[in-house]
Amino acid sequence: MQVPTRIEALARLIAMSEENKRLKERNAELEKQVDALRAKLDELEVRLAQNSSNSNQPPSSDSPAQREARPNRPATGRKRGGQPGHKGWKRTLLPPEKVDEKLDHYPERCRRAGCGRFLPRRSLGAPVRHQVAEIPDIKPRIVEHRLHSVACECGKVTCATLPDGVPHGMCGPKLMALVALLTGVCRNGRRGAVQLLSDVLGIRISLGALSATEARVSGALAGPVEEARIYASEQATKNVDATSWLLAGKGRTLWTITTAFVTFFGIAADASRAGLRGLFAAVRGILITDRGTQFGFWAMQDRQICWAHLVRKFVSFAERKGPAGEIGMHLVLLARTILYAWHCVRDGTMPRRKFRAYMVNLRMAVENRLQEGVRLGVRGVSGSCADILDHRQAMWTFVDRDDVEPTNNAAERALRSFVLWRKTSGGSQSQRGLEFSARIMTVAQTLRKQGRHVFAYLTQACEAALHGRPAPSLLPAMSTP
Repeated sequence: MQVPTRIEALARLIAMSEENKRLKERNAELEKQVDALRAKLDELEVRLAQNSSNSNQPPSSDSPAQREARPNRPATGRKRGGQPGHKGWKRTLLPPEKVDEKLDHYPERCRRAGCGRFLPRRSLGAPVRHQVAEIPDIKPRIVEHRLHSVACECGKVTCATLPDGVPHGMCGPKLMALVALLTGVCRNGRRGAVQLLSDVLGIRISLGALSATEARVSGALAGPVEEARIYASEQATKNVDATSWLLAGKGRTLWTITTAFVTFFGIAADASRAGLRGLFAAVRGILITDRGTQFGFWAMQDRQICWAHLVRKFVSFAERKGPAGEIGMHLVLLARTILYAWHCVRDGTMPRRKFRAYMVNLRMAVENRLQEGVRLGVRGVSGSCADILDHRQAMWTFVDRDDVEPTNNAAERALRSFVLWRKTSGGSQSQRGLEFSARIMTVAQTLRKQGRHVFAYLTQACEAALHGRPAPSLLPAMSTP
């Protein structure tokens, strides 16, 4: 074998050095690709694991597997039904003056074994009262207005016009109110309402006439609903949340402003800050919301971010591996401890002063854990921790304010009916239908909060509109008895 010369060996060494350099560069490039793919995989795994317990997704979006994987609550050992101390609900008998018919029943024979004597019709003490409610035979009252034409001596023929208060459509005030109640509050759907009116009342009405009736009711409610919007936006505390809505298949955003006595619904073109800002007559009071950027026009010190949203975010941290998961578990424990303590304050088992002292260390622990999360530099965790810390002024308002709750549950409950309506109807098909949806739900939820009768109010509003008068107010201080 021929021994390579020194020059050949040097040339081969140089070639090997270049190849090694190229392989190192290629290896570094592949490592970057692996890191990027691993980060993408982690992100997809986090997204795949998202459900209603660790994100803002509604429970209805959970898959069957996710529903089965939900942890079961431990058995309490209590029997089913009402628990000791629970205020029961039972039927209350109407007073005698409100009973339409009274029927007296007497026993005929003695029930003692071996006796069986006929008994006199003399009552021993007060009778046992049993009331049965029944619907009377329903027959609509049809009024025909006959407009006569009369000729004048001058040759002009003049036809009479409808008197004041008579609707131009086929529906009177009560029927208009019933239509709005069926389609807007009970959400029967227009075809279901047409069928029900025909089956129960014997009234045949077309879908077009039904839609026109909705429009008349909506117009009658415009003033009170606008008054409710101004009132809600000026209250000391209000809950605000949104859900999606559809207008002829195109996306819209449905907002609610919920207060103690008034719930307002408004539909904007989108979920932007400008669309939301237009619903508020004034920027004042405490706003209870999530951490959406559209709320940025409200001063941070006058806000309260929802701790239910924070708990779901902390749960998503806890489901990760490594230090992020440990921080998440600590935050979940701290958050649930805070909410438990607040529930004790709300139930009257913990004084507010003791609660505030208790919260000093808890607040410090939460913010320290969030800062640790920021320092981790983990995608999907550190940025969220930094954003939550940016809202720290709005995290603890409920500690110092007795009238502020730590969650936005009131607004979320208000939107639940609209979410169900959207799922069954697909939203609104016209601007007129969109306005009717928001107005009728504003009226229904506001009146129920105040213990007022929805059908009676709708009837009064329709009667007022037919006579050119303003509808009754929805505000509690101005409500009519």
